[in-house]
Amino acid sequence: MEDDYSIFPPDSDLDFSFTSTTTDRTFTTSSSARTSLARSSLTLSFNESRLSAAAAALNLRPHHRSDSHWSAIRAATTLSSDGHLHLRHLKLIRHLGTGNLGRVFLCHLRDNDHASFALKVVDKEALSNKKLSQVQTEAEILASLDHPFLPTLYARLDVSHYTCLLIDYCPAGDLHSLLRKQPGSRFSVAAARFFAAEVLVALEYLHALGIVYRDLKPENVLLREDGHVMLSDFDLCFKSDVVPTFHTWTRPGPKATGCCLGWRTTPDDEEEIVGEFVAEPTAAFSKSCVGTHEYLAPELLSGGGHGNGVDWWAFGVFVYELLHGTTPFKGVNKEVTLRNIASSEGVKFRAAGEEEEGMGEARDLIERLLVKDPAMRLGSEKGATEIKRHPFFEGIKWPLIRTYRVPEVYGMMRKGRSQVSHVRGVSQRIRRRGWWNWRKVISNGLIKNGSCSKSHSNTNFYSYSSKKKTG
Repeated sequence: MEDDYSIFPPDSDLDFSFTSTTTDRTFTTSSSARTSLARSSLTLSFNESRLSAAAAALNLRPHHRSDSHWSAIRAATTLSSDGHLHLRHLKLIRHLGTGNLGRVFLCHLRDNDHASFALKVVDKEALSNKKLSQVQTEAEILASLDHPFLPTLYARLDVSHYTCLLIDYCPAGDLHSLLRKQPGSRFSVAAARFFAAEVLVALEYLHALGIVYRDLKPENVLLREDGHVMLSDFDLCFKSDVVPTFHTWTRPGPKATGCCLGWRTTPDDEEEIVGEFVAEPTAAFSKSCVGTHEYLAPELLSGGGHGNGVDWWAFGVFVYELLHGTTPFKGVNKEVTLRNIASSEGVKFRAAGEEEEGMGEARDLIERLLVKDPAMRLGSEKGATEIKRHPFFEGIKWPLIRTYRVPEVYGMMRKGRSQVSHVRGVSQRIRRRGWWNWRKVISNGLIKNGSCSKSHSNTNFYSYSSKKKTG
């Protein structure tokens, strides 16, 4: 393949050509992708002669209507002769990287340099049928997302045999790169808790939609300009039906409960009825063995099929890596790593001298997540609902998590700060990518109580105090 490569036919009357030598390892996901990045230059020419095919399908999302990016897009489409967004409205800035399915570019709207986007360009003619299916899956999933810790699909443009997805650009890089900048390549417990909590909420949302992610790792956790996370890369996901359930039980009432008018004392003999909402795709099933080898769950390797539990296994590996700088089963090569995962031995932790506060709770969480029997694994039955109750996340007010202040982390560049401090006080203080195929080696009502009280304990429950007395 030539060094000067046209992503669209060169007979365009609108030239978006440029040459770039900048790459970003965030999007490098295979050996072939790394090879392609070795090309010294890259030239792009968008063909706008097919205007009817290039009109974008805008994907307005309720929770992002006030976003400045939407304002910029609405302005561009208002000025457009046909009211649509076209490739000619985009100005490519630089090549960010190459992934398993396509290439990603930083771009601006032509008359607005303040709104930055990432444009993922997929050449469908260069992909196998299996990868074409992954492209379609990713586009469908992106179009369904509306969450602060997940990307927004602003528009999809189909031009000839190319599919272009206009999504969020995260200027602060990815969590893996940030982790490597830390002393000992590890985060403090406070920082790890913060990032893990936000990723947990993102996974909870995906599972409520019946989406099993299957590609969690620090490289796929991007950082927005404010320092909050955004999961990326959804081509390995699969979708399943999910049946939301609601359960109630009683427990001893707290001595004081919060209400909309303040706090009130609860008699010691009064019980509290707790409601729990769970939306977890427990019936999900797939036999495809995909993912990054260090994050593969044992059931993926067995070939007997897997379900939602693979995401909670990966979450355990993720938390471990944030705290230790490496993954728990890593060996000298891929084969040894896979044998370690498949063995009957449990997770081992490095010996430490003076232990940071919260590390004991972190170890317990990791051990409960890295249970090799998926049926016994924390999260497999009730998902994030039960993981949130673990002592490691004690003190987090889950409904307020998006407003939490990002912890001070060395090397993080961010713009603006939120005002809410997160969790309890704790002291602040080049690796594999690729697709590893082992066969080749959710209610607005919630439950509100008569006193408008919300539990302030470490749960995502909404509860009310009943009139039932004991004795």
